Amino acid sequence: MRSSNPVFSRRGFSRDNGYAGFNTAPPTGGPAVGTQTNPYAQQGGNPYAQNPYAQQDQQYGAPPQAPVSTGRMTMDDVVMRSAMTLGTVAVGAILAWAVLPVSSTSYGLAIGAALIAFVLAMVQSFKRTASPALILAYAAFEGVFLGVISEMFNSQWSGAPFQAVLGTMAVAGATLLVYKAGWIRVTARYARIGMAIAIAFILVMAVNLLLVVFGVAPDGGLRSMGPLGAVVGIIAILLGAFFLTLDFKQIEDGIAYGAPREEAWLAAFGLTMTLVWIYVEMLRLVAIFSSSD
Repeated sequence: MRSSNPVFSRRGFSRDNGYAGFNTAPPTGGPAVGTQTNPYAQQGGNPYAQNPYAQQDQQYGAPPQAPVSTGRMTMDDVVMRSAMTLGTVAVGAILAWAVLPVSSTSYGLAIGAALIAFVLAMVQSFKRTASPALILAYAAFEGVFLGVISEMFNSQWSGAPFQAVLGTMAVAGATLLVYKAGWIRVTARYARIGMAIAIAFILVMAVNLLLVVFGVAPDGGLRSMGPLGAVVGIIAILLGAFFLTLDFKQIEDGIAYGAPREEAWLAAFGLTMTLVWIYVEMLRLVAIFSSSD
């Protein structure tokens, strides 16, 4: 499912400017008067464009500070919403695993749930405002999909889902550590290059899927269970880590520039899609390595 995830087209906190917000992090030294790059102050029609804090920052040339007043996104908001979305995914996966047996019917239900989750993700991706109900519904259907395929993988490669969960946590933790340590700087150029690679990867995988469907590559082609499939899986996981760095940067900028609290749902939505991507690819990678033993 995650291979068709529209995360690479997600507009994030600075929707009107795409990923322009990546080069608008609070500067260490104040910019000249009138050069404030707060993405919220730039968005037309945004009620926060009249943010008195942003105006004061422009007047005195100081970096923007997230206000203490209510109504602004905080890290606690992001953590809480992310826990809700990921918890919904987990509950959906557990229920699907417990209720649906491994069968062709269950596999069909999983594909249906994945398609519904995809449609909901697309709708939310193109909405200008976050819809908690839509995001939680996406998480629930994504959970059903993950529960069924996890049970199917576990029936053939015992323990694969547990190893995939640990692997996903390791990738997420390592990416956060590298990002916070400053070893990766999410700049506009970094984002453009990474997005170009991601889009190329998605297109190649789409072509490969068509070749598999029409029988040209019956063994799965680039997504086979052999060494080539392992290499493609590793590339996909690295792309997932790249998406995580974009998510972290968006969250950091959103808090720094006083984004409205509702934006925490978009942060949770983006993190959930990225982690699902990594988990699915990690699950396949674990299966490939287990098959080679």
